[in-house]
Amino acid sequence: MPEGAREAARRGLAWRREYGRGGTEVGVARARDLSAGRVSRETVGRMVSYFARHEVDRQASGWSPGEDGYPSAGRIAWDLWGGDAGRRWAESVIDAPPADAE
Repeated sequence: MPEGAREAARRGLAWRREYGRGGTEVGVARARDLSAGRVSRETVGRMVSYFARHEVDRQASGWSPGEDGYPSAGRIAWDLWGGDAGRRWAESVIDAPPADAE
């Protein structure tokens, strides 16, 4: 797992504490797992699904620094799931054959 995904998860947790918004309890649990560097292949599949469903959040105000409302609830949630680095990593894991495949 890339350090960037772990950093995004830690940032998401910090933002959630600071701003009191963004993510669900599932997202918080995911961030804790990512921060600790422990996720199963099944969880990686959930990450891919999350990012696909929430791609639209990137278009909302508050996504990028300098925009009103930054960080938006959607941006905080995205980082709880590992952010852009987590998305790239999760997609690469799912696209790769399982380690036990012949």
